[in-house]
Amino acid sequence: LVINSSDVILDDTWAWRADHGAGVGWTSNTANTGLIVNGDHVTAYGLAVEHYQKNEVVWSGQGGEDIFFQNEMPYDPPSQAAWMSSSTTDGYPAFVISPRVTSFAGYGLGSYCFFDLGIPIQSDTAFSVPDTPGVQLQDLLTRFLNGSGSIDHVVNGTGAAVDAANPGPAYVVSYP
Repeated sequence: LVINSSDVILDDTWAWRADHGAGVGWTSNTANTGLIVNGDHVTAYGLAVEHYQKNEVVWSGQGGEDIFFQNEMPYDPPSQAAWMSSSTTDGYPAFVISPRVTSFAGYGLGSYCFFDLGIPIQSDTAFSVPDTPGVQLQDLLTRFLNGSGSIDHVVNGTGAAVDAANPGPAYVVSYP
Protein backbone atom coordinates (compact mmCIF):
# COMPACT_ATOMS: atom_id res chain seq x y z
CA LEU A 1 0.00 0.00 0.00
CA VAL A 2 1.50 3.33 -1.07
CA ILE A 3 -0.03 6.66 0.01
CA ASN A 4 1.17 9.46 -2.26
CA SER A 5 -1.69 11.88 -1.49
CA SER A 6 -1.83 14.30 1.41
CA ASP A 7 -4.62 14.66 3.97
CA VAL A 8 -5.48 10.95 3.96
CA ILE A 9 -7.03 8.97 6.82
CA LEU A 10 -6.29 5.26 7.19
CA ASP A 11 -8.81 3.63 9.51
CA ASP A 12 -8.54 0.05 10.80
CA THR A 13 -6.04 -1.09 8.18
CA TRP A 14 -4.36 -4.49 8.25
CA ALA A 15 -1.61 -5.30 5.74
CA TRP A 16 -0.27 -8.84 6.03
CA ARG A 17 2.24 -11.00 4.17
CA ALA A 18 1.62 -14.71 4.68
CA ASP A 19 4.71 -16.28 6.22
CA HIS A 20 3.31 -19.33 7.97
CA GLY A 21 0.90 -22.01 6.88
CA ALA A 22 0.63 -24.19 3.78
CA GLY A 23 2.11 -22.99 0.49
CA VAL A 24 4.03 -19.98 1.78
CA GLY A 25 7.72 -19.29 2.27
CA TRP A 26 10.51 -16.74 2.29
CA THR A 27 11.17 -17.13 -1.45
CA SER A 28 7.71 -18.12 -2.69
CA ASN A 29 5.60 -15.13 -1.59
CA THR A 30 7.86 -12.13 -1.27
CA ALA A 31 6.97 -8.59 -0.25
CA ASN A 32 9.36 -6.02 1.20
CA THR A 33 7.13 -3.37 2.78
CA GLY A 34 3.44 -3.26 3.72
CA LEU A 35 2.88 0.52 3.90
CA ILE A 36 4.73 3.46 2.39
CA VAL A 37 3.48 6.95 3.25
CA ASN A 38 4.77 9.76 1.03
CA GLY A 39 1.88 12.20 1.50
CA ASP A 40 1.79 14.91 4.14
CA HIS A 41 -0.74 15.08 6.99
CA VAL A 42 -1.66 11.40 6.78
CA THR A 43 -3.35 9.98 9.88
CA ALA A 44 -3.62 6.28 10.68
CA TYR A 45 -6.02 4.86 13.27
CA GLY A 46 -5.70 1.18 14.14
CA LEU A 47 -2.81 0.23 11.83
CA ALA A 48 -1.54 -3.36 11.71
CA VAL A 49 1.30 -4.24 9.34
CA GLU A 50 2.81 -7.70 9.68
CA HIS A 51 5.37 -10.18 8.40
CA TYR A 52 6.94 -8.18 5.54
CA GLN A 53 10.53 -8.97 4.64
CA LYS A 54 12.11 -5.55 5.16
CA ASN A 55 10.64 -2.47 6.87
CA GLU A 56 6.96 -2.99 7.56
CA VAL A 57 6.18 0.75 7.38
CA VAL A 58 8.23 3.54 5.79
CA TRP A 59 6.79 6.97 6.60
CA SER A 60 8.22 9.90 4.61
CA GLY A 61 5.40 12.44 4.79
CA GLN A 62 5.42 15.49 7.07
CA GLY A 63 2.85 16.06 9.80
CA GLY A 64 1.82 12.42 10.06
CA GLU A 65 0.09 10.77 12.97
CA ASP A 66 -0.39 7.12 13.89
CA ILE A 67 -2.69 6.18 16.73
CA PHE A 68 -2.11 2.48 17.46
CA PHE A 69 0.32 0.33 15.51
CA GLN A 70 0.54 -3.43 15.85
CA ASN A 71 3.27 -5.43 14.18
CA GLU A 72 4.76 -8.89 14.03
CA MET A 73 8.13 -9.12 12.33
CA PRO A 74 8.45 -11.89 9.73
CA TYR A 75 8.39 -15.37 11.24
CA ASP A 76 10.45 -16.95 8.49
CA PRO A 77 13.86 -15.33 7.77
CA PRO A 78 15.98 -18.32 6.71
CA SER A 79 19.17 -16.82 8.20
CA GLN A 80 20.43 -13.63 9.78
CA ALA A 81 22.37 -12.90 6.58
CA ALA A 82 19.08 -12.96 4.63
CA TRP A 83 17.54 -10.41 6.99
CA MET A 84 20.01 -7.53 7.40
CA SER A 85 19.23 -3.88 6.69
CA SER A 86 22.96 -3.25 6.18
CA SER A 87 26.16 -5.23 6.45
CA THR A 88 26.39 -4.21 10.12
CA THR A 89 22.72 -3.95 11.14
CA ASP A 90 20.73 -7.03 12.10
CA GLY A 91 17.16 -7.17 10.88
CA TYR A 92 14.91 -4.31 9.89
CA PRO A 93 13.03 -1.83 12.03
CA ALA A 94 9.31 -2.46 11.74
CA PHE A 95 8.44 1.24 11.55
CA VAL A 96 10.83 3.71 9.92
CA ILE A 97 10.28 7.44 9.82
CA SER A 98 12.42 8.96 7.08
CA PRO A 99 15.35 11.11 8.23
CA ARG A 100 13.89 14.10 6.34
CA VAL A 101 10.66 14.09 8.41
CA THR A 102 10.51 16.92 10.95
CA SER A 103 6.99 16.42 12.33
CA PHE A 104 5.22 13.18 13.28
CA ALA A 105 3.27 11.90 16.29
CA GLY A 106 2.84 8.24 17.21
CA TYR A 107 0.78 6.80 20.08
CA GLY A 108 0.52 3.20 21.25
CA LEU A 109 3.02 1.48 18.94
CA GLY A 110 4.01 -2.17 19.39
CA SER A 111 6.24 -4.65 17.59
CA TYR A 112 6.63 -8.35 18.36
CA CYS A 113 8.96 -11.12 17.25
CA PHE A 114 8.35 -14.84 16.76
CA PHE A 115 11.14 -16.22 14.60
CA ASP A 116 9.92 -19.78 14.17
CA LEU A 117 12.64 -21.62 12.21
CA GLY A 118 14.85 -22.33 15.22
CA ILE A 119 17.46 -19.80 14.03
CA PRO A 120 18.46 -16.99 16.44
CA ILE A 121 17.34 -14.05 14.29
CA GLN A 122 17.90 -10.57 15.70
CA SER A 123 16.53 -7.14 14.95
CA ASP A 124 18.58 -4.22 16.24
CA THR A 125 15.50 -2.05 16.82
CA ALA A 126 11.75 -2.06 16.24
CA PHE A 127 11.39 1.67 15.51
CA SER A 128 13.79 3.99 13.71
CA VAL A 129 13.05 7.72 13.75
CA PRO A 130 14.95 10.97 13.24
CA ASP A 131 16.11 12.55 16.47
CA THR A 132 14.30 15.84 16.09
CA PRO A 133 11.93 17.59 18.53
CA GLY A 134 9.02 17.48 16.06
CA VAL A 135 9.00 13.68 15.91
CA GLN A 136 7.32 12.44 19.08
CA LEU A 137 6.41 8.87 20.04
CA GLN A 138 4.38 7.89 23.10
CA ASP A 139 3.82 4.46 24.64
CA LEU A 140 5.96 2.10 22.57
CA LEU A 141 6.68 -1.53 23.30
CA THR A 142 8.33 -4.66 21.99
CA ARG A 143 7.57 -8.26 22.97
CA PHE A 144 9.16 -11.65 22.32
CA LEU A 145 6.31 -14.06 21.58
CA ASN A 146 8.16 -17.35 21.04
CA GLY A 147 10.77 -18.98 18.80
CA SER A 148 14.41 -17.91 18.61
CA GLY A 149 16.11 -14.53 18.49
CA SER A 150 15.44 -11.04 19.80
CA ILE A 151 14.59 -7.42 19.30
CA ASP A 152 17.53 -5.59 20.85
CA HIS A 153 15.96 -2.12 21.35
CA VAL A 154 12.56 -0.48 21.16
CA VAL A 155 13.52 2.74 19.34
CA ASN A 156 16.89 4.11 18.16
CA GLY A 157 18.99 2.17 20.66
CA THR A 158 16.62 2.96 23.54
CA GLY A 159 14.65 0.35 25.46
CA ALA A 160 15.53 -3.10 26.75
CA ALA A 161 16.02 -6.19 24.62
CA VAL A 162 13.33 -8.85 24.44
CA ASP A 163 14.20 -12.52 23.95
CA ALA A 164 13.35 -15.97 25.36
CA ALA A 165 14.95 -15.15 28.74
CA ASN A 166 13.31 -11.71 28.95
CA PRO A 167 10.18 -11.79 26.79
CA GLY A 168 9.00 -8.39 27.89
CA PRO A 169 7.22 -6.37 27.07
CA ALA A 170 9.90 -3.70 26.97
CA TYR A 171 8.39 -0.22 27.21
CA VAL A 172 9.46 3.25 26.21
CA VAL A 173 6.95 5.75 27.58
CA SER A 174 8.08 8.72 25.49
CA TYR A 175 10.68 9.30 22.76
CA PRO A 176 12.68 11.45 22.58
